[in-house]
This record gives sequence, structure tokens and C-alpha cells, in this order.
Amino acid sequence: MLRALGIRNFVIAERVELETAPGFTVLTGETGAGKSILVDAIELLVGGRGDDTLVREGAERAELSAEFDLDVRSPLAAWLAESGLEGDPGILILRRTIERDARSRGFINGHAATLAQLREAGESLLDIHGQHAHQSLLRAAGQRDLLDAHAGAASLAADTAGAFRDWQRLLRLAADAEKQFAQREAERAELGERVAELARIAPREGEWDALAAAHSRLAHGSSLLAGAQSSLEALSEAEGACLPQLAAVASRLRALSDHDARLRAIAELLQSAEAQAGEAARELRGYASRVELDPEALRETEQRIEALHAVARRHRVRPPELPQRLAEWRARLAELELAASPEALQREVAAARERFGSLAKRLSAKRRSGAQELSREVTAQMQGLAMNGGRFAVQLRPLEAPAASGLEQAEFEVSSHPSLPLRPLAKVASGGELSRLSLAIQLVASKISPVGTLVFDEVDAGIGGAVAETVGRALKRIARDRQVLCVTHLPQVAAQGDQQWRVTRAADERRLGTAVQRLDRAARIEELARMLGGQAITATTRKHAAELLRGG
Repeated sequence: MLRALGIRNFVIAERVELETAPGFTVLTGETGAGKSILVDAIELLVGGRGDDTLVREGAERAELSAEFDLDVRSPLAAWLAESGLEGDPGILILRRTIERDARSRGFINGHAATLAQLREAGESLLDIHGQHAHQSLLRAAGQRDLLDAHAGAASLAADTAGAFRDWQRLLRLAADAEKQFAQREAERAELGERVAELARIAPREGEWDALAAAHSRLAHGSSLLAGAQSSLEALSEAEGACLPQLAAVASRLRALSDHDARLRAIAELLQSAEAQAGEAARELRGYASRVELDPEALRETEQRIEALHAVARRHRVRPPELPQRLAEWRARLAELELAASPEALQREVAAARERFGSLAKRLSAKRRSGAQELSREVTAQMQGLAMNGGRFAVQLRPLEAPAASGLEQAEFEVSSHPSLPLRPLAKVASGGELSRLSLAIQLVASKISPVGTLVFDEVDAGIGGAVAETVGRALKRIARDRQVLCVTHLPQVAAQGDQQWRVTRAADERRLGTAVQRLDRAARIEELARMLGGQAITATTRKHAAELLRGG
């Protein structure tokens, strides 16, 4: 659940603080006041794209933050721990800044995070249903993606697309192999020599740095040993060594401290120095006993360094890069050898085609089941949105040829009246019908969403009256199980909210601003009256507003 949202210098909002609660929260305000700015801020916090136009005029950066409740036993909490992004138990804090020069930085629990990580966290935290979501319903890809999401087949669809790409890559490789056999043979022979040469040397990951360290140690073995021994003598073994003198001075000062207590602290410092010097002497003694004076090991190390350096110079790479380059050449050589063997290549093509076919058939089965369920549930939702007798159906039409999307295309069809046949959505739905149908689909989708917070941004556009009240009640039912935030311009929807915030737009002599205020009952009646009657609020509109609120 979203606990709090903080906004600094974002678009026209200079400073906004919003503390949210469980249940159904509505955000209202005049057109242009900045209601949707709050939704835009949430979208950016969960990895949406932004640029410098979002920074408030006159500011250097926009800053956004959100605090969420976090179940410590959830997969999200485990992912945060694995990624090194954990914070205080039970709390998740997202933060994002956008600079005037368009640079953007993200943070999760105070740790720097990528946009991909913000998106991954956001997928487990909330769903945003935008006011323009209905536009995606007119696109074939949008219809297919929505069906896959509802059918729980999004991951399978991604695997199918990947298998299709692998199959097509191998097909292209087979075609290229026939066209460019001579060229590939020359490349294969050259790569074979390179791989054989590097394989004989067998460079290991991290070996170059280890050799450099070992060479430095072995080459300076005499100096290291002499330095350790001379230091050991100066500390404890030579005439006038440090340790006995430190002990003598400390003893003398301890005796004198009986006459002047100020010397006691100095004596204690010297005692500490004596102890540390003694520890250093013991460490030096152990170090000196382990220093290697091994000319043979030094010679072998130098030979190995020279061999790696020579082969790296020959192939124009840095010595530390040799292991990676060997792996790349081996992979490319394997491709070329595969291309050089038509039979083996055709077997690979057949295996890839079979894998795609298996995945695509499973995907088709899931889509058929999901299409029936989505059709039934959206049709049921339509009855409460002034589309009585209307029907919705998802038709699956076979593609002429297999594609990354599978074996079929999904097409949404709708009928607004029992006497009318089903026809493609894009051809029959008016603006108002499309908006209501979009809302029906989103209400169905929200029921199966596992996230704790649902955000609706003016998805009630194009409806009113009793339909608006039905929409409000539907959103309130969803809010019994999850937190719902809804930006709305309809008083019938706003009246159903458990909490209501009013967004206002203020302007001084220099620039515009946005403010957000939580409303008590009296203020809610005033705001609902404004939504009902505009600026001219009368006793009648206040009475109607109060009745709406009682009905909510």
C-alpha cells in the first residue's frame, strides 16, 4: 500500500505532500489544477520515462518520493535483499530526481537503482490505469497483450517470441551458409588458428593481474626481506632498539606520575605505542620467515607474462581481455562450423522450429481459455455501465504464417445491443462506448492483479449520471481488498470515496503552482457541490452534494 507521496518542483507543483490511507481515495479539482500530475509522478517513480520539461520553471531539479508498506515475506522483499536494495523492515521507499539537463537518478531504499529496477519493483507495488488506456484497445498488439496478461500467459508469450527469433536466426544462418560458403570457410580457418593458439596458452580469467602481483613480489624478494629484517632490528633486536626505549620511558613516566597526575595519560599513550610496536615486530618476524627468494618461480612467471603479452599483441587486445576474446571466438567458430555442416544446421533449424511450435500450441490453449473468461467477465461488467444487453467477445483468428506473437491474432468484438451482431471494436464503438468498455476491461483486470495499490486516472471520462454512480460503487468494492486511488471529475464517483483530496491551482505574480488538501465532511460537500454546479454553488447544489455523500 502507498503510504505517502512527495513532490518537489515537478511540472507546476512546487511542493506537494500526500499521505494516503487504505480503501478508496479520490482526487478531485478543477480542470488544469494538476490532478494527473500526481499520477505522472507515481509513473516516473516506478520507472517511467521523463525529461527536463518536467522540471518546474526556475528550479534545478524535480524530486519525487513515495513510501510503501512492504510485506517482509513477499517475493518483492526477497528480490530487494538479493539485489542489495533492502531498507527498514516493512517499508519500501522509492525516490527519483530529474535534473535540468535531463539527467535522471533513481533510488530504492536509499540505494542507487536503475530504471529497470524501479520498474521491477513497481510491477509488484501498483497498477496504473490511465485515462488514455482505451486507445490501446484499438491496436491489435494492445488487444493481444491484454488477453495474454488476463490469461496469465505473458511469460509464455515472451518465451514463444524468443523461440521464434531463435528459429528465424537459424533459418537466416542456413540461407547465408549457402550464399557465403567460401567466405565463411576462410573466416572459419582463420578463427580456428586463433582459437588453437589461445587454447594452447589457456589464459584464465583474472590471471594477468595475479601474475603482475606475483612478479612484483618475487622480483623484489631480496629488498622485501632486507627491509623486514632491518625494521625488525630497529624495533626490537639492535642496540638502542625502539621497544626497550619505549618501555623505559613509559616506566619512568609512570613513576613520576605519582608526583604529577598529568603524566599518567602520557605514560598510558606510550604503553599503547609499546604494545602496537611489539605486535608490529611479531608480524614482521612472521613476514620475514615467509618471503620467497625463488629465482625459478620468478623466471617461470616472467615467461608466462611474456607469452600472454606476445599473443595479446599479435591479436591486438589487452592481455586481461584474452579469456573473454577466446570465449567469443569459440562461440563464433561453433556457428561457422555449424554453417559448414548443412545436415547439422538443418537439425538445429528443425529443433528450433519444434520448440517454437510446442510453445506456440501451449500459448494458443491458454489464449482460448483466457478469451472465454475475459469475454464473459467484461460482458458482465458492461451491464452495469449503461450497456445493458451488450456483449463483448475475444475472437482468435489464425495467422497466415507463424509469427513472434504466436499462431493467432486476438481481436476484440463488441455488440451494444442484443439485436446487433458482434463487430470489431474499432469499427463500431463510439467515444463514450469505448471509454466505458475500457473501464469494464480495467475493472476485470484489476480483480486479478496481485498488487496492493490500483491507480485510476480519469478512466470515467465520457460517462455520467447513474452510470457514474455504478462506476464509483465498483471501484469502492475493489477497495475493500486493496487500496484504490482515483482521479475523477464526476461527483457521483467522488462521493463513493472513503477519503477525498482536492487539487487546486494557485498563481502568484511570477508562476503557477499546485496544492493538495485533504477534505473533511463539510469541505467534501462544498467540493461535490462545485463539481455538480460549477462556480455558482447554491443551497440546492449543497443539498444534492450532501445526499450524494450520504449515499456513498
